[in-house]
Amino acid sequence: MLSAMTRFAFILVVVGLAAGHLQAGPQAPTPVKRPDAPHLAPYVPTPQDVVDRMLALGNVKKTDVLYDLGCGDGRIPITAAKRFGARGVGVDIDPQRIAEANANAAAAGVSHLVSFKLQDAMKTDLSPATVVTLYLLSASNLKLRPILTRELKPGARIVSHTFSMGDWQAEKVDTFTDADGRSQTLYLWTADGKVRQ
Repeated sequence: MLSAMTRFAFILVVVGLAAGHLQAGPQAPTPVKRPDAPHLAPYVPTPQDVVDRMLALGNVKKTDVLYDLGCGDGRIPITAAKRFGARGVGVDIDPQRIAEANANAAAAGVSHLVSFKLQDAMKTDLSPATVVTLYLLSASNLKLRPILTRELKPGARIVSHTFSMGDWQAEKVDTFTDADGRSQTLYLWTADGKVRQ
């Protein structure tokens, strides 16, 4: 039988532990702030047959350095590396997409040719690129247009899936039906040293 003093001490310890648990208990998780401003497009994967057409339209070769802005799971740079031996850089603001892209590159055996950056596409140095691929929105393409035309060297190609560049007329437009029966349109421009706002 516990003495009254022992019972009192035991109660104090239990109450103290409970109070400590209430104070230091699990807190609601703090959302991780993603570096996604400005958000240029939702993540919608490009079908593989459309990827292949984009690379063909951009005339991708082994000597190219391809930058994919909004790279998602990395399929465009990975395909360019696998099919042509081109080097590629994928840029995305979503850490999950970058992790997937790195895993996919490793699985495809092309990690030595491609890399992926967790970065805002609006702040990416595009000067090394000879080909840039996009699957963003029209408004996003217009935001990027002055950056692309200022930083890309003459002769660099820009290929956009679905969305144009405002009044900058594409030199080639490829409209076709994909493997799922959907109509697709791709646009090609070539940098010529003129900055377009």
